[in-house]
Amino acid sequence: RAVAATYVQLVRNCPLAVLFVLFFFGLPDAGLTLPTFTTAVVVLSLYTGTYVAETVRSGINTVAAGQAEAARALGLTFTQVLGLVVVPQALRTVVSPLGSLFVALIRNSSIAFTIGVVELTGTMFQVGNRTADYTNAFLVAVTAYLTLTLPSSLVIEVIERRVAVKR
Repeated sequence: RAVAATYVQLVRNCPLAVLFVLFFFGLPDAGLTLPTFTTAVVVLSLYTGTYVAETVRSGINTVAAGQAEAARALGLTFTQVLGLVVVPQALRTVVSPLGSLFVALIRNSSIAFTIGVVELTGTMFQVGNRTADYTNAFLVAVTAYLTLTLPSSLVIEVIERRVAVKR
């Protein structure tokens, strides 16, 4: 538990660009060479995973201890308590933050440009170099990111409404 908590704190408090550079240059020094795209996927997964872990942990902690105790008193196993009592209640709490993390992951992918992954930001930089019109190139990038993130946000809002407690 302490190792996981330390890992989460270290990664969450380190800038994403620093992690990209560290993995891109550090892994080959350690004898492990990965393609730049794979490195980007690994870094984004590790980085976002720490936030997901904290979000889920927080959601589980919002469920009153009495809920789990009552389920155990009824004879449910630990797995049943989690699956039938704790997780369904925690899910209502974490839908919104997890949705925000998904949108942040899309936006954070632009930082992969720092290690040479040619993604949207990198492509628009190349277009700007060729056309000397960086403003329009990056307006296209903004439009593309909004095209990805706005519908995602709307879907997340629909999911939030569906799992919300009806009062």
